[in-house]
Amino acid sequence: MIEKSGDHTAFYRLIDSPAGGPETFDSLPSTAGPWSPDAQHGGPPAALLGRAVERLAATAVGPATIGRFTMELLGPVPVGPLAVTASVVRPGRSVQLLGAELHDVARGRVVASARAWLFPVSGEGPLPPTPPDHKPDDGVLHDLPDGWHGGYLDAVEWRWIAGAVTTPGPGVVWMRPPDLVEGEEISPVQRLLACVDSASGVSAALDARHWAFLNTELTVHVLREPVGEWICLDAETTLGNGTVGVATSVASDREGLVARSSQALLVAPR
Repeated sequence: MIEKSGDHTAFYRLIDSPAGGPETFDSLPSTAGPWSPDAQHGGPPAALLGRAVERLAATAVGPATIGRFTMELLGPVPVGPLAVTASVVRPGRSVQLLGAELHDVARGRVVASARAWLFPVSGEGPLPPTPPDHKPDDGVLHDLPDGWHGGYLDAVEWRWIAGAVTTPGPGVVWMRPPDLVEGEEISPVQRLLACVDSASGVSAALDARHWAFLNTELTVHVLREPVGEWICLDAETTLGNGTVGVATSVASDREGLVARSSQALLVAPR
């Protein structure tokens, strides 16, 4: 995987933001996954749904932080126009449940949905984080495997501490994604969500040239908002003797633990 180029400054461009209506975005080529320039990697859609939740929370809930985020991928997310809607599913005085949906504008259908539990914002917690024993500068670069499409993989900066996408087994990598929306600074949780869907690729348990790991969902438990531009994933994929796999990761920033993620995978030969 290679350095982020200057052409990849964001994942989406805002097309329309009508008062009281859904925002519409143009998906830039940097959202594309490794297998096709027409279908998105799961990271950008997760972050875009997280953005919708955060924006609704700012107006309908007040100060709050996402403690759990779950995304359901209902089909391939096209590299094309997308509309985003959000709603309060369950209001409350201490915790609230918010939802968001990602709509394929061209086909008129929902391609991804999310639910997020919001928790009160507080000061320092009882357990201070423990910094990891490595940092992005300690990592190395790896080239893309032959035949893989760049898109998201080129837009993100990668520094590998252990493993590689072409080496089956657990992996540890630092990631720095670009901004989510062109001309808009990405939020800490959006940055986290843009990265954690990569856990199944960081820790592919089989040769990714011969086996596919289709992410059906993403669940992230956020212990605190990350600090800084880099996210570290320490990821592992567990396989059964059938078609089901589970990819998990521990996500950290330079200060320590940030979140834990899991994904249910469809494992199938290519």
